[in-house]
Amino acid sequence: MRYINTLREGETIRNIYLCKGKRTAETRNGKPYDNLLLQDKTGILDGKVWDPNSSGIADYGEMDFIEVFGDVISYNNNLQLNIRQIRRAEEGDYLPADYMPTSEKSTESMYQELLGYIRQIENTYLRQAVEYYFVKNEEFIRIFKGHSAAKSVHHGFAGGLLEHTLSVVKFCEYMVGAYPILNRDLLYAGALCHDIGKTKELSAFPENDYTDDGQLLGHIIIGVEMISQAVRSIPGFPDRLASELKHCVIAHHGELEYGSPKKPALAEALALNFADSTDAKMQTLTEIFKDKPGNDWLGYQRLFESNLRKTVI
Repeated sequence: MRYINTLREGETIRNIYLCKGKRTAETRNGKPYDNLLLQDKTGILDGKVWDPNSSGIADYGEMDFIEVFGDVISYNNNLQLNIRQIRRAEEGDYLPADYMPTSEKSTESMYQELLGYIRQIENTYLRQAVEYYFVKNEEFIRIFKGHSAAKSVHHGFAGGLLEHTLSVVKFCEYMVGAYPILNRDLLYAGALCHDIGKTKELSAFPENDYTDDGQLLGHIIIGVEMISQAVRSIPGFPDRLASELKHCVIAHHGELEYGSPKKPALAEALALNFADSTDAKMQTLTEIFKDKPGNDWLGYQRLFESNLRKTVI
């Protein structure tokens, strides 16, 4: 297996990649060619098939695993693969794990740590609502452990949703200790549930793309619906407490323009917004700085509205 991050200009390679995208275009002379996005767990590589009708190019489509033979070149300072042959790979020719970006942390260890925070929730109604998914629903647990937190931007890898959720809970743990005005049980429950809707907003790997509900509703609305389902299963769940928990999820993006239907109106909702935003931005910086040398300016970054530079550690 030749991972994309190990390829070098001038090499000729034969390897299997996931065809993440396929688009037909035309050269200036009107000759058709295929523009591909090839993916493995280390990144994405542009691929060009300049003669799609060649006998060496077998039939294939998006989301197929394909064996490609071609030359690695540099174009506009980025590597590109000029492909001469394509064979559609058969199941057993490849290991799916090689094509999914994955958390560098132990999924099982993170989940056990998450369960430890659930056990700290003393309010029986809130604890039951969280356990409805995180303890009792085996299908949810399986999906949650392997899911990403985003299509791109931050935690866009298998296990990313779990890693992000645990980080948000840990930020909330600090704030609970520093600010006595916060209701720990409500804040922990909100932190644990704030992104559960992403298990239905995004499809599983290797697609990791928006579902119909993801496009039409979004993870905040989906998450509130999931909380409502849990609440209805718990006899006597207080209406006011249910609304407070839902509000924390509804308001966790902080601003209307960022997708929250309501701005934070509870101290716990504001704390959750800060924790979520902080972890998302710090992880985004981590991914931007990865494999970048120190002291080099990286150019304008839209999310931060600033030119960024990494310090030497």
